[in-house]
Amino acid sequence: MAAALQVLRHLARAPLSPLLWGGPLARLASSMALAEQARQLFESTVGAVLPGPMLQRALSLDPDSGQLKVRDRSFQLQQNLYLVGFGKAVLGMAAAAEELLGQHLVQGVISVPKGIRAAMESAGKQEMLLKPHSRVQVFEGAENNLPDRGALRAALAIRQLAEGLTADDLLLVLISGGGSALLPAPIPPVTLEEKQTLTKLLAARGATIQELNTIRKALSQLKGGGLAQAAYPAQVVSLILSDVVGDPVEVIASGPTVASIHSVQDCLHILNRYGLRAALPRSVKTVLARADSDPHGPHTCGHVLNVIIGSNALALAEAQKQAEALGYRAVVLSTAIQGDVKSVAQFYALLARVAGARLTMPGAGASVEEDEQLYELAAELQLPDLQLKEALEAVVGTRGPVCLLAGGEPTVQLQGSGKGGRNQELALRVGAELGRWPLGPIDVLFLSGGTDGQDGPTEAAGAWVRPELISQAAAQGLDVAAFLAHNDSHTFFCRFQGGAHLLHTGLTGTNVMDAHLLFLQPR
Repeated sequence: MAAALQVLRHLARAPLSPLLWGGPLARLASSMALAEQARQLFESTVGAVLPGPMLQRALSLDPDSGQLKVRDRSFQLQQNLYLVGFGKAVLGMAAAAEELLGQHLVQGVISVPKGIRAAMESAGKQEMLLKPHSRVQVFEGAENNLPDRGALRAALAIRQLAEGLTADDLLLVLISGGGSALLPAPIPPVTLEEKQTLTKLLAARGATIQELNTIRKALSQLKGGGLAQAAYPAQVVSLILSDVVGDPVEVIASGPTVASIHSVQDCLHILNRYGLRAALPRSVKTVLARADSDPHGPHTCGHVLNVIIGSNALALAEAQKQAEALGYRAVVLSTAIQGDVKSVAQFYALLARVAGARLTMPGAGASVEEDEQLYELAAELQLPDLQLKEALEAVVGTRGPVCLLAGGEPTVQLQGSGKGGRNQELALRVGAELGRWPLGPIDVLFLSGGTDGQDGPTEAAGAWVRPELISQAAAQGLDVAAFLAHNDSHTFFCRFQGGAHLLHTGLTGTNVMDAHLLFLQPR
């Protein structure tokens, strides 16, 4: 087994030789090496947005003067620096901040996912851990990315720290994906359970992250600019690792340091859209009615500097560079993939067919009907930065392997009670779609992975698939359609070929949404 892995890693270091593209045994070697390359490129994607290097690029400290520079702004440090943070990447961000600014740090409180310290320690990632006698207090909570009592205690401790600051103080706020679940502080009389139930119902009915966060902000003490308001009159600097399409600072972690632009009417519109307004608890109706009649109006955040230090675009740019080093023609399609996972899967499968035809038959290509269908699907998904035409044009001029990269966060409408996550469901749906058509003399592999290393309530980051998935699953007695009907993608991949198609990274300590990699390799 070890020898086989060595061969795979050797093959993965370079684009596959044309001598390996023929024959069943050679095709198996080609397939395995392609899977290994896919895993390597996903790791490169994650590596580009690890918290330490990103934070070090964003901050610079003059040790002599005590001047902290953040972009084009300078702040004088003199035993006046406080730190709070919340999110999946915040433990590593806080460790990097402590390394750089430790002598100036008075006190800190961070809210991080349950089990992340033990996971980082067991993985040997010491750079992600705070020092033994750190001034930063750590709370763990939000198991499976759901608000809980541990996260609530953290949120109240963060609020207490912020409310005690003065005009002479500087509050450094570290924010990353997962921050919403790790900063739950419902406005009384709304309880954590009521807020959580409403969020679950919205998510199960397909609400977008933007819609979920609009509701969360309306019911929260700290979201929607609430944390910035609590810290006033202190200066606030927020360093943000974006996990939202387009990097809108008011949406990431529900914008705790950004004044909310949404009204009560926006909330009611969302609740109506998903048929939940009539079922609202009395407490939620009370809070929304109170906000609607607030004479002070929305808060302002003029004392805040918000800075995006990492994003999906940065991660994909690194993956593109690494793919090109391996000999691929690499193109970033979009960093804003969103919409229903079924439509996204159809788009990727049809893209593989259209691009594959252009790659293997430059003069012929796919049918006009398939081209039109692909562009129609793209239009329905409404992806603002989609480089589809450019990608297809690049494929035509290529004779070797191609890697199309994208990122974002599709949504899954839950219909069953199975176990899975959006990445595993997307991969399974793409695999099912790829098996519907003959693809010609080309090897295709699709990988979808969450950059945080955890896809839904599972230990996998995602999965990878090939067009043979349906036939190979059937040979094992696995009905792909039945697993999809129950949203049971993780159970499928655990059973399929002994779990070999699952992507396992462990918790990565970062989070910039998902990465999608589509490989096209002529035989």
